[in-house]
Amino acid sequence: MSLNLGDPFPNFTADTTVGSIDFHQWIGDSWAILFSHPADYTPVCTTELAAVAKLVPEFTKRNVKPIALSCDSVESHRGWIDDIKAYGQLATGDSFPFPIIDDSKRELAVKLNMLDKDEVGSAGLPLTCRAVFVIDSNKKLRLSILYPATTGRNFAEILRTIDSMQLTDRRKVATPADWTPGGTCMVQPTVPEDQLASLFPAGVSSVALPSGKKYLRKTECPN
Repeated sequence: MSLNLGDPFPNFTADTTVGSIDFHQWIGDSWAILFSHPADYTPVCTTELAAVAKLVPEFTKRNVKPIALSCDSVESHRGWIDDIKAYGQLATGDSFPFPIIDDSKRELAVKLNMLDKDEVGSAGLPLTCRAVFVIDSNKKLRLSILYPATTGRNFAEILRTIDSMQLTDRRKVATPADWTPGGTCMVQPTVPEDQLASLFPAGVSSVALPSGKKYLRKTECPN
């Protein structure tokens, strides 16, 4: 299955560490981040799940629910969680803060085109790549990133992209290179000059360019 940004994200049912879920019902009115892993008890995956567990309060602030997928069973996931907690120095008595999907049959990995053909596991099968899907509350795909199995993800960058998408949903701006929340934004080129004052009371400045075209318009975008 080939998914483009803006496409409805396919629904599915799956067994997870918190029981069976219907994905769209589980998302509810929230956003979601679905991120896949090649296998349980692997080094990079362990660091990633520990990192996301620590970042759950940040995802919650943004109304985003994390959910992981790994090509092993729920029973295996539950044993692995103890290692994740130990590595991340998380409270051992607490429940794990997000579900892990059982994709031991690789059905979702195939359906969502998450296999890395250049990385093969001990069973001789392609490993699941490190896919990231961000889905909004309308169940549409908003962001898709595929990392190779050997490269861990930068979840601070993923949070930054969510901040950008949620900001640009609310305001007629785009975020420039290396933008961080609270930074200067670019006014979208489709906004006519006669609407600038009403839409951007903080003011808009144009960057003088050799072409003479006034398409680089900046404005301040407080959170």
